[in-house]
Amino acid sequence: MREAAVAFVFHPLYRRRLPADRRLPAGKAGLLHDLARAAGLLEGAPVLAPAPAPRPWLELAHHPAWVARALSGRLEARERRLLGFAPTPDWLLRVRLGVGGTVLAARLALDHGLAFHFAGGGHHAGPDGPGPFCLFNDVAVAVRVLRAEGRVRRVLVLDLDVHQGDGTARIMARDADIATVSLHAARNHPVRKARSRLDLALDDGLDGTAYLTLLHRLLPPLLDRLRPELALVVAGVDVHRDDPLGRLALDDAALAARERLVLGMLRARGIPSAWVPGGGYGPPEVAARRHLVSLGALCAAAAASQVAS
Repeated sequence: MREAAVAFVFHPLYRRRLPADRRLPAGKAGLLHDLARAAGLLEGAPVLAPAPAPRPWLELAHHPAWVARALSGRLEARERRLLGFAPTPDWLLRVRLGVGGTVLAARLALDHGLAFHFAGGGHHAGPDGPGPFCLFNDVAVAVRVLRAEGRVRRVLVLDLDVHQGDGTARIMARDADIATVSLHAARNHPVRKARSRLDLALDDGLDGTAYLTLLHRLLPPLLDRLRPELALVVAGVDVHRDDPLGRLALDDAALAARERLVLGMLRARGIPSAWVPGGGYGPPEVAARRHLVSLGALCAAAAASQVAS
């Protein structure tokens, strides 16, 4: 029997709608999981549940003093403002599960070729503090854990969220073997951008055709030069023209084409990849359906490439 094209990571606690912040589509990961199951995307595929990330993992990417303060829930007023709300014990557990889930997805990607985590993408969390909606940087922790385990050396973090992955860039700034690449709206958050290995700042209103042309021109020489052993992709759907916190103009068809393009280029070079959903805002049901467009395209492209091989 042929192995499933995608391995999935999900935890039932992702269904909790915490916290009650009007900008954050809480519960989105659970809704996406249920939509994906209803659409048949999970049929015959492994769906694994993560364990909460232990403190030593978090300290691989974040300063120990910040980790201690965050895990205790005793954030300073400035940190609570940056995060956007005061964390609760339930939400802290949810965040640690999300970090553990991205680590698990990265491991599964190395074993199976492709993995998708229904949560994750906390790319604004930096080495010593939070960012909007981001307490810990799950992608950065996953990179550091796998490298500490000796499973990979060269890693690409491809951040396709409409907001720059500033926290990831700052955490990885001095690591020559980690390439952080961010395609984002130039005039969106953060106002003060960090310096990724490669930043592509996009004009307001950029449509899908122009976006895909840039991506098609950028990725092949980049991948051939970097030769990563693993790619972590932040597949934010806040690039959608109807996202309330985005400034770009991609539609559903462009979102689907983006995932097909990126996965095709990675697979053509034998690069395993772990994908996390990243940003997507507005009513949770609407945001989850946009992520379903992205995930559906990813699964279809993976299945097609599996049959072709």
